[in-house]
Amino acid sequence: MKKIALIIALAFYVSSSAQVSIKQSKQDNDLKLSALPYYSFGKGIGITSPDSLYQLNIRFRMQNRVTYLDNEGAAASYDGQIRRLRLRLDGYVGSPKFLYAVQLSFAPGDVGEFREGENINIIRDAVLFYRPNKNWNLSFGQTKLPGNRQRVNSSGGLQLTDRSINNAKFTIDRDFGFQVHNLNEFKDAFSYNFKTAISTGEGRNITDNADAGLAVTGKVELFPFGAFAKDGTYFEGDIVREPKPKLMLSGAFQQNNQAKRTQGQLGNDLFQARNMQSVLLDAMLKYNGWAFMSSYMSRTTSKNAVTFSPTDASLFNFAYVGHGFDHQVSYNFVSNYEVIGRFSTQKVGTDIQTLAPNTKQYSLGLTKYIWEHAFKVQGEISFDTLTFYSGDRKNNWYARFQIEIGI
Repeated sequence: MKKIALIIALAFYVSSSAQVSIKQSKQDNDLKLSALPYYSFGKGIGITSPDSLYQLNIRFRMQNRVTYLDNEGAAASYDGQIRRLRLRLDGYVGSPKFLYAVQLSFAPGDVGEFREGENINIIRDAVLFYRPNKNWNLSFGQTKLPGNRQRVNSSGGLQLTDRSINNAKFTIDRDFGFQVHNLNEFKDAFSYNFKTAISTGEGRNITDNADAGLAVTGKVELFPFGAFAKDGTYFEGDIVREPKPKLMLSGAFQQNNQAKRTQGQLGNDLFQARNMQSVLLDAMLKYNGWAFMSSYMSRTTSKNAVTFSPTDASLFNFAYVGHGFDHQVSYNFVSNYEVIGRFSTQKVGTDIQTLAPNTKQYSLGLTKYIWEHAFKVQGEISFDTLTFYSGDRKNNWYARFQIEIGI
């Protein structure tokens, strides 16, 4: 009986402590770091030590989807999967100036196929921050680079069920290295941010491609009418219904020296390294439920993008060079039903025009926000037209239903 009473008392104490800790977490947690643009409706589950020397916040989210695919020349099919399953831990140690963030992924589409001799891609983010004041963020570790808007935004903050075809080919994604961000955002006055990074250029979770090449990234963000409400640049759609027009213009450039993968930080291995240059331009406008986004992305190489095996000339691979545009418009009704349309064009570079098609994609979506982006139901229909160098065309389309939920 004494043991049972002790267990009950301990459980009551832990429950009471957790309630205090969660309340304290809501007051203290301000992990608004520009290198961590995760969409969050709330604060997750928070634990703060009694002496306030450390804080831990726990969050998760998942995306479950079913897709009907009809690709020309192939039998129609259905695909059901857990597209994303993420666990995020963040907080501080010793002082709110010293922060950490860890994000792990567990869905097959996130982790990828296991290959002998290669690292498992469970770790998405593992990064330390020093934030001396509200204007400066310094980080060291693996996280997203200051690249295109759609990639910088969390996949949990998307209006459609996935990012565009251009993001899939031209984004610079995550890398390991140092970042310095200078932030100057004001509510209704001209604002600007400067973001820089020096990283390995090899992508996430790579340990066997050491070389002397580095990736250098720089980005400028301008807000002519002031900052968006609730960090609105970090999620798509005007779910907060901006009372005044808000505009963001941004440009990023990356020089990735001796890149060994087909998409710089992403893709399969090349037979020879290439120096790659990426240009990423974005514009975002939100007002009274309306949202407009336009993007330009490109990648070039200093040498021919095609690489050949040194032992067998019949084997080759290529850096994915070219450019593309995305245009996206949406309206969010007061009922929190949102209608979205997106049009994307992608043109491959001259070096690979006989190896990869030019693509156009038309997408139409309907989203119901139940708990903002943290809990939503999404439907999407997309139609692709692929035009090959020979003049042949191929039409593909899919219809998708997806539910996202998280804390």
